[in-house]
Amino acid sequence: MTYQPHPAFAALFRAFTSDPASIGNQLTQQMTRREADAPLLVSTGSDIVLFPGGGRPASIESFRKSTRGFIELTAVSHLPLAIAYLARMRELGTRDNAWQHEAAKLMVHARTTREANSPALWRDEIAVKSLAGFDLKLANLVDYTCATTIDLLERVADEPALMSFDSLRDNYFAPLDSEAVPVPMNDVMFATFGLAFLDIVYRIGNWLRAQELDWARLMVLVSGRSGRPTAGATWATNNMCHLIWRVSGGALPPERVFVAPFAPSFSVAELPDATGLIALENTYRMLWQNTRASIDVARELFPDHPGYRFEPTAAESMPPITSVNDRDAITARLRRIMEDPSQLLSNCVADYIVDQLQANGNHPERVEIPGFTNVTYPGPSTS
Repeated sequence: MTYQPHPAFAALFRAFTSDPASIGNQLTQQMTRREADAPLLVSTGSDIVLFPGGGRPASIESFRKSTRGFIELTAVSHLPLAIAYLARMRELGTRDNAWQHEAAKLMVHARTTREANSPALWRDEIAVKSLAGFDLKLANLVDYTCATTIDLLERVADEPALMSFDSLRDNYFAPLDSEAVPVPMNDVMFATFGLAFLDIVYRIGNWLRAQELDWARLMVLVSGRSGRPTAGATWATNNMCHLIWRVSGGALPPERVFVAPFAPSFSVAELPDATGLIALENTYRMLWQNTRASIDVARELFPDHPGYRFEPTAAESMPPITSVNDRDAITARLRRIMEDPSQLLSNCVADYIVDQLQANGNHPERVEIPGFTNVTYPGPSTS
């Protein structure tokens, strides 16, 4: 016979927490009503929404896939990474030609992208505000990356042994003083990640400042999946926490930021109607207050014992970048975000870009990005 808890004990269990009418849920509802006019900021993997409180309409801003330049820059970041994945496919399946088939397809994509790329495309069509004035350099970066990769794939088609990690490290990802590959692809990956994230930080930061938030009362919820299923579940691994806190100038108490990877998410592309958005706001407010309830109770219940002080753990931090030419640090960061499943891929650049933008008075053109600043990418005529 399947075990069932004794009804009296089960009822006692539900009385505190699991029943909709439980004491825990009633306290949560009481706290939610009490703070109904407090601002609530919710960030998901691709969008951020402010619920001002008091029944006022929500304000939403998007980042990542739905924004200008994100796909274009990230596609270039992924091109060298695709080569590394092809090398691994070759290692694991030397008796089949699946990797060669995919390499041929990748070469077609790289050629098509190279043909579509131009300074005018970056200046007039993609038109990323934070990258204004860099249209020629961006076009050269893309052309160089595509041309170098196409050249590699053409040679690999005749000499498959070149698709080994030893060869790729020496001649593609991290060559030393190479005339054929003057800018290592490790630098390209970091630079393009950095450029894409620079735009995110600049736009989201400006949007947050425009809201004129009461940082001391602001409730922040980082909700749902962000990036890989295993990533972004803590303050240090979810870069939106650091971004929002830095924009606040440190005025946002870190304890008011909750990361809830299993909470409901949303996207601008699939927003509910007005009624559904109100219901979603209530869900988020209840979730935030339910989490906060035990914190407030603990402070009243144990006043004579040391309290918990939140600080991101040092073990989750990225290796520090000491200068724009610190190639060891950027390579260490690239390895870290690929090897540590708790990290978002964008974390290889996130904290550095956030801090650089703040240090430079929110002027994106002044931010120094390793692999881009002080680097000359050969243009089409010399590639």
